[in-house]
Amino acid sequence: MSVKSKLALPFAKQVRKRVYKWANTPHKTQRKVFEYLVTEGCKTAFGKDHDFISINSYEDFKKRVPINDYEGIRSYVDRIIAGEENVLWKGKPLYFAKTSGTTSGAKYIPISKESMPTHIKSARNALLLYIAEMNRATFVDGKMIFLQGSPELEDKNGIKLGRLSGIAAHYVPNYLLKNRLPSWETNCIEDWEIKVSKIVEETLPENMTVISGIPSWVQMYFEKLREKTGKPIAEVFPNFELFVYGGVNFEPYKNKFETLIGKKIDSVELYPASEGFIAYQDSQTADGMLLQLNSGMFYEFIPADEFFNEHPSRICLQDVQLGVNYVIILNTSAGLWGYNIGDTIEFTSLQPYRIRVTGRIKHFISAFGEHVIGKEVENALKNAVEGTSISVSEFTVAPQVNPEMGLPYHEWFIEFEKAPKELDKMAKQMDLSMQKQNIYYRDLIEGNILQPLIIRKVKKGGFQNYMRSIGKLGGQNKIPKLSDNRKIAEELKEFLEI
Repeated sequence: MSVKSKLALPFAKQVRKRVYKWANTPHKTQRKVFEYLVTEGCKTAFGKDHDFISINSYEDFKKRVPINDYEGIRSYVDRIIAGEENVLWKGKPLYFAKTSGTTSGAKYIPISKESMPTHIKSARNALLLYIAEMNRATFVDGKMIFLQGSPELEDKNGIKLGRLSGIAAHYVPNYLLKNRLPSWETNCIEDWEIKVSKIVEETLPENMTVISGIPSWVQMYFEKLREKTGKPIAEVFPNFELFVYGGVNFEPYKNKFETLIGKKIDSVELYPASEGFIAYQDSQTADGMLLQLNSGMFYEFIPADEFFNEHPSRICLQDVQLGVNYVIILNTSAGLWGYNIGDTIEFTSLQPYRIRVTGRIKHFISAFGEHVIGKEVENALKNAVEGTSISVSEFTVAPQVNPEMGLPYHEWFIEFEKAPKELDKMAKQMDLSMQKQNIYYRDLIEGNILQPLIIRKVKKGGFQNYMRSIGKLGGQNKIPKLSDNRKIAEELKEFLEI
């Protein structure tokens, strides 16, 4: 055991005490964050436009600050880009995190000198709380890999611009620099396939202990390792202990990962976004991720089934309930106000506050009023593969409203690593799971408005080939788990098994 791993354990336990100190006084913590944000916001153009000076309570805040998406703050961001200071937050941002928009094209999310440290500290604390819980820190002596975007940054009128993961690469602590892979040169490679092949070369001779990234792209890395060595990952890296991931629900991929790795390993889930590091898994036994209440973000929540109403309910932390699907709204120390990042969450615990991501408010199927959400399709697939040898690489779901024959249905596009012997049996089991979870879907099936779901088998490598065909292979790009239209479904047809 090295000096580093010996020191890591007592430090981890100190950090855990500090974390649970604010986690166990959640409303006081959020109230202090709210007061700080409003006070600082008074000095900004946004704050003056929205009369922050007269805000004395959360009720006052709701009356003055509307729910915004990127289009709602775009004019302010344009002013920052043009060189103006004190627009959304004091001074100028340190960075713009560049993300892909839909109606907006590229989005430039500000990151301030106050908000940047919270991204780094949250990622660090996730690992430290794992160390404290497991009472060991041996993995810090090995090599760690973080599959991420390029750290090369552009300049936007004096403000650095790049992907969040690329920006974060500039903040790796000195004590981890020797442990971290891939090399800076490899990280800067833009072509994802070339980059992954180079990462395989760099990591093969190393003692890898921690591997981190979006599951679908880590899976691609593992497949290339197996292809090159002919061995499961546990034999290639016998000390591989921890998989750190975020961006998508890991459960549907679990069987495939265990097959690739050759054994079960621990995992830690993160919920980082360009807008703020929202939550991380703080325990291997508790359900959900610890909501980061002390990171310069004041949270609001809107019940998802009310979100598109003219006057939806808008509540703060003290009024949330377990098991309700909420749209999460952020107010941050980077100057985002009433900002809808598009994610839906539910609380799994109120003492402390833990959450799980349930999907995207714009990613649902409601062609017939069923309002099926990401959590439901993920659970249906998980239930179907659990305890079997079936292994799924990737999937997405879309409505088929105008079939050539018969009633409409939900069409599932699934790429299997190991397919079921009876596809129809699996489809029936998944459909029953969907009916149990969603009463509206069940009524449509029972009322002969919809027929049970149908599975289409995607060729092996089909989803990667699809992503390559639209120029979105690798990085932080993800396949939506479900869509209310058939754009992706129609494009996937050429990647189906005959």
